[in-house]
Amino acid sequence: MEVTKVTLRPVAMNKVCAIASVVLDDQFVVHDLRVVNGEKGLFVAMPSRKLPNGDFRDICHPINAESRQRLQDSVLEQFEIDGGVDYFTSEEALATHGQVLVFD
Repeated sequence: MEVTKVTLRPVAMNKVCAIASVVLDDQFVVHDLRVVNGEKGLFVAMPSRKLPNGDFRDICHPINAESRQRLQDSVLEQFEIDGGVDYFTSEEALATHGQVLVFD
């Protein structure tokens, strides 16, 4: 599996800095991956949905640790190229994408 394209957009959602879409092998796209600025640093969370009992379940995810790492590395590399945490959490970036900075 090769990540052939990564696009990011800033969001103002607690610790989530950006929402990513990735294209795999120029054939398959996955939307709504989240770039999270957690206590141990940046990581990529898979798209998920909330279950009736309040738990969350991934909609899609890599099958093994190696694939997860390659996907995360690709997203975070593009995240840094596009400006990193400083850019994606700035009022300028959020305004450019129709978002406003809100803290819960």
